[in-house]
Amino acid sequence: MQREEQFYFRTDKLSVGYHGKPLLKDIELGIYKGQILTLIGPNGSGKSTILKNIIREMTPVGGAVMLEGKDIQNYGSREFAKQMSVVLTERVNTELLSCRDIVAMGRYPYTNYFGRLTKEDERIVDEALESVSALDIADKDFSQISDGQRQRIMLARAICQKPQVIVLDEPTSFLDIRHKIELLDILQKMAVKENVTVILSLHEIELANRISDLVMCVRSDGRLICGTPSEIFTDDIIRELYGIKSGSYNCLFGCTELERPEGAPKVFVAGGAGSGVSVYRRLQHFGIPFSAGILAENDCEYQVAKELAAEVASEKAFMAFSDNAFERACELIDDVSYVIDAGCPIGDTNLKMAELLEYAQKTDKIIFCKPTDKEIRHIKQMLAETGT
Repeated sequence: MQREEQFYFRTDKLSVGYHGKPLLKDIELGIYKGQILTLIGPNGSGKSTILKNIIREMTPVGGAVMLEGKDIQNYGSREFAKQMSVVLTERVNTELLSCRDIVAMGRYPYTNYFGRLTKEDERIVDEALESVSALDIADKDFSQISDGQRQRIMLARAICQKPQVIVLDEPTSFLDIRHKIELLDILQKMAVKENVTVILSLHEIELANRISDLVMCVRSDGRLICGTPSEIFTDDIIRELYGIKSGSYNCLFGCTELERPEGAPKVFVAGGAGSGVSVYRRLQHFGIPFSAGILAENDCEYQVAKELAAEVASEKAFMAFSDNAFERACELIDDVSYVIDAGCPIGDTNLKMAELLEYAQKTDKIIFCKPTDKEIRHIKQMLAETGT
């Protein structure tokens, strides 16, 4: 294990807060060069306060922030700007500045007394704009572009600064899914290829799981938990961190499910291999309780079904479906009014699914194949009319 002195960035008993009163105490972090640290936790827990102390926007209540073994308070402004760049969510006040002008501000720590950009500076500005797919808006008025475009321009400015550490507060806010992926891909490449240390906060914990080397959980009660993604992203830790009491979050797949419908199952879904996932979620949406099966416990669909279905007839991973699983699924069909065939492909291990659908037909259950929303509404209406 490496010694603490080798950490490129660390905090030493850091306490942060307001008006001399600590909000979070004794924060101990150690990050090696080129690592990515992500802060996660509920709104108001103190993530942004930690970041503001790291970037010198706030002064610590106690302790210190160390960069290359030196207290950041002892860096001069220009020297510190060469070491660290920042992307915050706050609005930047601009007046008649183009997006290129904003990005070019990242070169000012390197310019002469008059702030003139050299040809090399201009090249770096263009590279930064290109890296965030923003060359097409370079000459537009910064005040006239969308929030998502602003976020990309602010990231370009930070990249343009050529920092050793980049700090970002909720950088994916306002971004669509394409640009979220692009932004995190840029940060990962900066860390891996350019050895830049990245510190950021994220609300999208499924993205934090994928990008981070280290994760710090900032709890509402002031407690801090730090570890690797495999240590932090467990269902129990995430449920407790965010106080999830209804619905669920599955760390394995990074998916959120709403609360399962209440009541005895009215519908049985014959799914598998992902075919039933959208059906489960639509039944949940319309408040129709259901059972499901037969699902292998290593099937990606099983994770969703066990959260949304009243009961799941399942089989152990990598096993051919057994008579016991088949019989339990038949019993579940007996207890419902309708059966949905989600269209699962049949193979060597799940041959009994074909038998199960044959069984459903023999019981005269009404069978829907890959139902539309209109058909699911019809199921709901029929259940209401029959009082079942």
